Amino acid sequence: MSTSVALSRGYNGILPRTTRLSDESYLDFVETFRGIAGYGTFATVAAEGEKAVAEALGETNDTTDIKDIKEVINKLPLPATWQRYMRTHQEMMWRRTRGSFEPFQDDLVNAMDDAQNKGPGKLTLDPNFKVPNYARREIHLQPGGYTDDPIGGIVYHYGTKVFYAGANDQDELHAEIVDTLTPPEDGKVDKILDLACSIGQCTLILKDRYPDSEITGLDVGLPMVKYAHWQAVKRGVDVNFVQGLSEETKIDADKFDMVLSYILFHEIPVRVIKETVKEMFRILRPGGTFCIYEFPSAGPNMPASQRWMIDYDSINNCEPYSPGFVYMDFHKELKDAGFNVKPGPKNSNGFLQTIVATKPA
Repeated sequence: MSTSVALSRGYNGILPRTTRLSDESYLDFVETFRGIAGYGTFATVAAEGEKAVAEALGETNDTTDIKDIKEVINKLPLPATWQRYMRTHQEMMWRRTRGSFEPFQDDLVNAMDDAQNKGPGKLTLDPNFKVPNYARREIHLQPGGYTDDPIGGIVYHYGTKVFYAGANDQDELHAEIVDTLTPPEDGKVDKILDLACSIGQCTLILKDRYPDSEITGLDVGLPMVKYAHWQAVKRGVDVNFVQGLSEETKIDADKFDMVLSYILFHEIPVRVIKETVKEMFRILRPGGTFCIYEFPSAGPNMPASQRWMIDYDSINNCEPYSPGFVYMDFHKELKDAGFNVKPGPKNSNGFLQTIVATKPA
């Protein structure tokens, strides 16, 4: 069977459709379920949790033991139900998404392999590359994670359509991220790196926004960059992809004018965070900007319910490294590496913090 048979239901814009209408209908239900039971009820869940914590513990801050907060909130029926809903719809989402594409795995892999040496851009792979153990986690419960499922790219693409509850079917959220980047003050943007690019959603849009720039996407996951390159070839977009490590890119010093990092740092250990920050300082040229969109950092005013949610996410959504990021002094890490740090522009995802770290000229 050819890939054209595997994807015979075609695309909805740039989004591949599932291989069966029944899968699409099922996942539409899961998406709605996530939107209502997950996103839609969290404000109520948080309010109930805050009230209970205030009654039981009084005023809290970032030094309050998370175990004490969990002890209070987890006894409440609505928060407990919300946790179960969130875990269940993630499992439903990945199970049905992968189940739809899995029968055509060989065809999909062959199509990506066939595109590997085609342009207009390049895919650079090191046959001796070894994925570090820390990266071989099933982040967001995705089977095989970003590194070990040969069709992880297409599974991620459709699965995150559901994850974003329909708000990113045509990469709208990635387009917003790219639109809010802060270029260097001198206006020179010849080379841009999309760090931890996954399937290249921002990478391809960067070429649309900066057509005269050389755009590179780097990611640890082979299935991610192979799928990203396949999509770039299909759409005729001249961008490059590299399988590599954020903490050891093997890229020349002072190469990039701008680096984008979208929700990377909460998915890597603190040791790797520190190494990655230093590596980005090395590969940015003087005056270059490091634009970061990331989980919030804990502080005295972080609500108890948000701390509870992040703890839940780390355990039941396979985000094992997020507490390490949230509770470290990330701004200090950037400053210690040599960056000048300031808040970045806001975007529609109010949960994320945005940071612009500039390498002094």
